[in-house]
Amino acid sequence: MKLADRVRDFTESVIRETTRLANAHGAVNLGQGMPDFDPPPEMLAAAERALAGGYNQYAVTWGIAPLRQAIAAKAREFNGIDCDPDAHLTVCCGATESMIAAMLAIVDPGDEVVVFQPYYENYGPDAQLSGAKPVWVDLHPPEWSIDPDELRRAFSKKTRAIIVNTPNNPTGKVFTRAELELIAGLCREFDCYAITDEIYEHIIYCDTPHISLASLPGMADRTITISGLSKTFSCTGWRLGYCLASPALTGAIRKVHDFLTVGAPHPLQVAATVAYSLPREYYDKLTVDYRRRRGILLDYLREAGFQFHDPDGAYYVMADAADLGCAHDVEFVKMLVSQVGIAGVPGSSFYAPPERGRSKVRFMWAKKDDTLHEFGKRLRKWRTQ
Repeated sequence: MKLADRVRDFTESVIRETTRLANAHGAVNLGQGMPDFDPPPEMLAAAERALAGGYNQYAVTWGIAPLRQAIAAKAREFNGIDCDPDAHLTVCCGATESMIAAMLAIVDPGDEVVVFQPYYENYGPDAQLSGAKPVWVDLHPPEWSIDPDELRRAFSKKTRAIIVNTPNNPTGKVFTRAELELIAGLCREFDCYAITDEIYEHIIYCDTPHISLASLPGMADRTITISGLSKTFSCTGWRLGYCLASPALTGAIRKVHDFLTVGAPHPLQVAATVAYSLPREYYDKLTVDYRRRRGILLDYLREAGFQFHDPDGAYYVMADAADLGCAHDVEFVKMLVSQVGIAGVPGSSFYAPPERGRSKVRFMWAKKDDTLHEFGKRLRKWRTQ
């Protein structure tokens, strides 16, 4: 029997497949980006109260009012975006649903969407599911820089949108103001949208601040800003994200969201409202803790012979393993899992065509210090055999 063409050319998630393989072999899993520590206790307590307090039926489709109000206040203060919680916000089931809802709301079959690569693995399938053609633009190692001429050549009269992920997964790149102004200028020139994935906005290690593209001149009405709670509050399983956009775009996104999922989990939305009331000290500690974890992992990888640029944000590193004999990333990762007891994600899953990532592996450090040290112990044992 024939399957739909839209699912023919992409596979299941390589990241989630790696986790299953790691679980089967008892490997230390630094592949999938999920912490092995809990969200803030205030959130957990609030979730328990919500479950016991009658918040177990449908909420307002686009998110409960207190959560939207909290997100709008955060967007104004932190992102510099003027946000009306009733007109500009849609709470979705994670940033993942936010992205496909945004794509389906603005993209028609045959449109082109500009995507930087290496890219988070969902962006390619999202383009295909919405009928768009992805146009790939390289982030050039070692610093994952943009070639302005190459970026301009990617735009045309068929361009409907560009996807910008900053801080970036899988590279850790934090886009500078100059780079974002370049992108904004092209969006205005070619009359297209920007969809920004800013889920790692609070995890930055460099002097370059996080800048939301929607805060730049002329971009408020043509940008869909996506973020959520998963990474900032270590609750990837809660699946709470949001889209922030102009009223016209929000109306379209809400229609798609309604028929995709109806709404995000009601009791967890109640608890999420508490998360956004945490003090500034929470975010300061988040940065300090992730900086320490980053140092632990990168020291082990560097000692083992991996080549990489120190990431400026998020909690991933795209490491080149060519000097370690990696000629085929998928087989190399399978060897690491089955023989060494450690797991990363094959680099080819972040590139089009996949062959461009054959010597690379993505690792993450959203883990307890003890977990990272166990990873390093196993890696060191393998390298000294």
